[in-house]
Amino acid sequence: MAYTVPLFLRGQVITDDLVPYGTRTGDWQFRAPDMAKYVARLPLNSPAEMSDLHDVSFDEILDVLEALGGALDFESNTHLQEAYEASLVANVLPAEMLKNSYRVLGPLFSRDNVTEIADSQVGLDYLNGWVPHKLHDGRELRVRAFGSRVLHIPAGNGGLVSAVTILRSVITRSDAIIKAPSNDPLTAIAIARTLADVAPNHPITRHLAVGYWKGGDSGVEEALYRPQHIEKIVAWGGLASVKHVTRYIQPGLELIALDPKRSATIIGREAFDDEDTMREVARRAATDIGVANQEGCANARVIYVLSGTDPEGLANANRFGELVYRELMSLPPVISTPPRYPNRELLDHLEASRMADDFYRVIGGERREGAIVVSQFDEAVDYSPMLSGRVANVVPVDSIDKVTAAVNAYTQTIGVYPESLKRRLRNTLPLFGAQRLTTLGYACSVAVAAPQDAIEPIRRMCKWIVDEECDPEVVIPLWRLTPA
Repeated sequence: MAYTVPLFLRGQVITDDLVPYGTRTGDWQFRAPDMAKYVARLPLNSPAEMSDLHDVSFDEILDVLEALGGALDFESNTHLQEAYEASLVANVLPAEMLKNSYRVLGPLFSRDNVTEIADSQVGLDYLNGWVPHKLHDGRELRVRAFGSRVLHIPAGNGGLVSAVTILRSVITRSDAIIKAPSNDPLTAIAIARTLADVAPNHPITRHLAVGYWKGGDSGVEEALYRPQHIEKIVAWGGLASVKHVTRYIQPGLELIALDPKRSATIIGREAFDDEDTMREVARRAATDIGVANQEGCANARVIYVLSGTDPEGLANANRFGELVYRELMSLPPVISTPPRYPNRELLDHLEASRMADDFYRVIGGERREGAIVVSQFDEAVDYSPMLSGRVANVVPVDSIDKVTAAVNAYTQTIGVYPESLKRRLRNTLPLFGAQRLTTLGYACSVAVAAPQDAIEPIRRMCKWIVDEECDPEVVIPLWRLTPA
């Protein structure tokens, strides 16, 4: 069965001129309108058309988003149910996990949550009007955050990404065009259609378009990716796709890159104080590994343990690896399951490591259910960049210097135990590239009301406009300056 992925065009649902597309799993196709025939209709005719959106009060925005959240009930929302059915064949995640990703969408749009995100990431005063500032030289500034015409290229590793994309656009009063990902082709469209149901012909609905075209389609991209049509591109995803977008960046068109990242884990000596502590730490580490089957940037992959590399330290590291594997296997299906599509090359590396027992201890993995590889020296496995499908590497080290050497600009999240160690490292790890430090076990529990990838994407989506007033009796005018 081939699903139809409509074009949601500012409140209108279009299912004409369908052409087939393949998916990343390779065994399924969907159909979507030929975007070459509609690309001219995606952008606004004029930036002036955004005035209706900026006339909407923030209280009204909260009302619309609250109604949207209430309508995003998976049990009754047929748009979400259709998106879920499509994801079952387009996405690598299993059914229980995918269904849960739809059930958690509604609370994201609650008044309290939206208000917290808007105030912490932009500032309600700046969203609602002109905020006065007086500078040292006497001039008076009034600053306001205006929305932009934004193209979004979200990742497809969970419906929450599409929801966050729409939420950020509405908070900033931006005009949003969303390119649906092939491994999650219907979620953003399902949310958009629900928005149209609860707020038909509302400015928020009229400033949202969602559709699919194949990445790299120059006929579409060269017509759309222009400063006269869009001002900012928010691009998630892999290295190749983000690099591809950069070819279109020019003055007047800004790239906000939420590019591919890796994450890590640092566990202090305190974890080995006693068996109960070691079990608790193992449970937390297993959670950071297993959430969404290790598909996210924030998942733990290489786990550095300050156990030491002497015989006692290696014994502790091996015991810890066994406990992590046990906890990983006991995670509930809504959190983690054996991967549907394990990486065959990774499995080959895993078996090779199993044979090299002087260098590695491999725990599990015989049934492709996931595994823990414990290094028997202070180096990560040479295939660490491909760790996925619930396969992680425990690396014993003697000092924190070995860990900081492994942190770089691609390091997103570092889960740390105990908190005292995190506090000692929080002024050092960012110098090497770390972007987020969190309590062990919370790597994949990400708050939207926080910076992401060491930037504030919601602020970056805004245009920060200055209204400046200078009184010549206060601010020395240039025309009164005399030559020195």
